[in-house]
Amino acid sequence: MSVIVLVIDSVGIGALPDAAFYGDEGSNTLVNVSKAADGLALPTLEYLGLGKIVSVKGVADVSEPAAAYGRMAEAGPGKDTTTGHWELMGLVLDIPFPVYPHGFPRSIISAFEARIGRRTLGNKPASGTAIIAELGAQHLVTGYPIIYTSGDSVFQIAAHEEVISLEELYDMCTEARTLLTGPHAVGRVIARPFVGKPGSFRRTANRRDFSLPPPAPTILDVALKSGKSVLGIGKIGDIFAGRGLSDVWHSSNNQEGMALTNEAVMSAKWDLVFTNLVDFDMLYGHRNDPLGYAQALEQFDRDLSRLLPNLKPEDVLIITADHGCDPTTPSTDHSREYVPLLVYGHRITPQRLGTRRTFADVGATVAEMLDLPWKGPGTGFSASLSNSKGGCTHCEKSRER
Repeated sequence: MSVIVLVIDSVGIGALPDAAFYGDEGSNTLVNVSKAADGLALPTLEYLGLGKIVSVKGVADVSEPAAAYGRMAEAGPGKDTTTGHWELMGLVLDIPFPVYPHGFPRSIISAFEARIGRRTLGNKPASGTAIIAELGAQHLVTGYPIIYTSGDSVFQIAAHEEVISLEELYDMCTEARTLLTGPHAVGRVIARPFVGKPGSFRRTANRRDFSLPPPAPTILDVALKSGKSVLGIGKIGDIFAGRGLSDVWHSSNNQEGMALTNEAVMSAKWDLVFTNLVDFDMLYGHRNDPLGYAQALEQFDRDLSRLLPNLKPEDVLIITADHGCDPTTPSTDHSREYVPLLVYGHRITPQRLGTRRTFADVGATVAEMLDLPWKGPGTGFSASLSNSKGGCTHCEKSRER
């Protein structure tokens, strides 16, 4: 069998009980996007049972969902991409990554400037598109890279591709990654290349994330050590610093990520396929664009309808998210939210999975399905999912259409 874990990045479904501590009280990414768009057309997700997890405008609560359904809380602190994905694969952090609401200490910036041999601009929390609009022209004149952060644990370096080459930008990120350790061990250093002229700068698809290596084994490590083949699609290779993956396929957008996932499913070469779809977060959540977010969700739903019929009888698809990023709130940062959980397969019994206490329940379930020797966090639920009858009503209906 193949297990496919599909992370629809930032598609949260309601504030966690401790959201106020993070300034995220009232956040509900999916529901608020549906309201802003005056409804969402998500027939595939509706069929799977999304409407049974949360009330989404335009999505019905069907009486007979095709998938098992529930929601999950993040047990570890924070609301970051790295912590969310690590927890999905069984690594729950006790201490949050450091954040820098007032920019990085001068000692860090001075040490970084000494390593790269030039000064820097910025060094403050900012939206990525806003800061290149603000400092891009100065960057073109000086050649100084732009440093910024956010509410997440990130050290971001923006540079124009004609001023600082991609190779040099990635080298700068490597220097920052080796520098940012100990108390300043941020979750990710991110290369943010852009092109264009003042007034019309735009970021390119050449972004790269330089994550901390996971400090303990994850389900990916255990799977690889057990002889399983593991494919990471999208940002997965960056998020796990290449750990626990036999193959990595990068993607430039959600549609390419879904196309690659479809290709992996049809090839049947991998035991575990782990995909991240980042556009919801990067292009729409952080830019407070609920209508763009809505359109991306509807496109994902169409792509998902083409994926489901290609699942083999023994395959299992798990759809979830890593945090929220509500584009309808004043903040442009991630939000501390519950995430959806949908588990679909020909032999999966549709049922309510309730509210899971940790994202790590996904990893524990993957371990059970692939017969991995996992003794870490998470409570697996695979035993309750078995359906001896098999059958695939959705696939038959898809073929009829």
